[in-house]
Order: sequence, then structure tokens, then C-alpha cells
Amino acid sequence: MRNLLRFIIRYHFVILFIFFESLSLILVVRNNNFQKARFVTSFQSTAGYIYNKIDILTEYLDLQKANQKLAAENTELKNILQRMYRSDEVFFYSDLDTVYRQHYFYTSARIINNTINKQHNFLTLNKGTGVGIKPEMAVISSEGIVGVVKGVSNRFATVISLLNTDLKISSKFKKNNYYGSLFWDGRDYRKVLFREIPYHVDISLGDTVITSGFSTIFPEGILIGTVCDYEVKGGNFYEITVELTTDFKKLDYVSVVSNLQRQEQLELEQSFDND
Repeated sequence: MRNLLRFIIRYHFVILFIFFESLSLILVVRNNNFQKARFVTSFQSTAGYIYNKIDILTEYLDLQKANQKLAAENTELKNILQRMYRSDEVFFYSDLDTVYRQHYFYTSARIINNTINKQHNFLTLNKGTGVGIKPEMAVISSEGIVGVVKGVSNRFATVISLLNTDLKISSKFKKNNYYGSLFWDGRDYRKVLFREIPYHVDISLGDTVITSGFSTIFPEGILIGTVCDYEVKGGNFYEITVELTTDFKKLDYVSVVSNLQRQEQLELEQSFDND
């Protein structure tokens, strides 16, 4: 209370000035219809501007939450479809027993760092071993292929980007299943090269290229891009330029793909190689 009194005594001239100015403004507005209308209009305009800015900010914050929710729901939907789609028929004593086996599991994550202007580009995700992410897991987006997980900690993961000259992806044409090797040549971040396709294969501009499935990392059929140029090189094979469907400058949310049957396949193939 003593501090309040000191404040009032110290600034009483300012307080009185503000009081009388406010009183004058109120009297002018109340007794003058023109001034009253101007005041109301100005107040409404200012309030409308403030409310509009608040609404824009609220929409932005809500949009961030909506994106996170949508990414989580999309990932869950992929997992549900995997559980419904994959099945193996197992026969025991002439009785049919259908066992549903999920092949892939998807985990949503957000990109918190991303480079595209180097020869060996990488991304960083905001999730790691704490949610089951491990090295050599595929990373995809709603637009297509992104890369492969390389390093992990409890809360983060680094990803070898498709825009990395060290990464090669087994790919194929969607229309005829002819497969080859796809990689980035370090030039245009929107284009990659597709090789090992025999020259007798029918190719057209706009043909869709997808993952082949001949890998324990990427599921079959993940979109990569479309043919934008091609020519015969080396006499027997095409060199094909593919325009990526994934725009690496706009990436935000991704899905990390875990192949639940990967270890079984690797062990079987390794035993064959050792024979």
C-alpha cells in the first residue's frame, strides 16, 4: 500500500492528465454523434485488425497440430493396411490355417534438418531408437522415396538422402517391371539417373518409375518419379533421366519403414551364399 501511495504521489500529474483526457474523450464521444461514429468505426477497425491477426496465428498453430495429427493417422492407416493385406496360408494336417503376417511397420517422423546442395546430402529426423528406428530402414514421404536411415540415437536419426551420390536404389518401370539401378549424379536436385535398362525395352516420356522390391529395405511400388529424358549409351542400355516426385526442398513429415521380415530373408540368403 505504501509503495502504491508513493507511486501515485510521484506520478500524480501524469495520472491526472490521463484521467482528464479520458474524461474529455468520453464526453466528446457521448455528446457528438459525428465523433461518436468516428470513434466506433476506428475502434471496430482496430479491433478487427487485431482479431484478424489473432485468427491467423491461431490457424497457423492449429495447422501445425493438424499436420502432426494427419501424419500420425496416415502412418497408422498404412500399418492397418499392411495387417489386412499380408497373409500366408499354412497347412497343418490338411486343415487350412490362415495366419496374417504384417510385412512392414511405419513410424511417422518430422525432418528437423535437411541438405540438398552437397554431393552427400543427409536429413535428420526427430525420432530414433526410442520408437524403434534402426539403421537401414527406408524413409518415404507422401510424394515418394526419401532415403535410408544411417545413424540413430535415442531421440534422433540421420538419413542418407536420395540426393546422395553414394546411394543406389533398385527400381523398375511400373508398366512392364523392367528393373535397373537408380542414383543421383550430384547435379539437379529434382532429377536422378536410371540405368541398366536394355535398349529393346519400350520407353516413353512420362513413364512411372517405382521401387522394385528387390531389397530388404524398400517395399515394392514406392513412387520415385517419371521419365523426362532418355538416350542409348554403351550400345545395349539406356541412360534414363527421371524427374523426382519428391520435392526435397518442401519435405516436412516422413514415414520410416521397418521390414519385419528382413532378418529372416537376410539369414536365408546368407546361408545360400555360404554354400
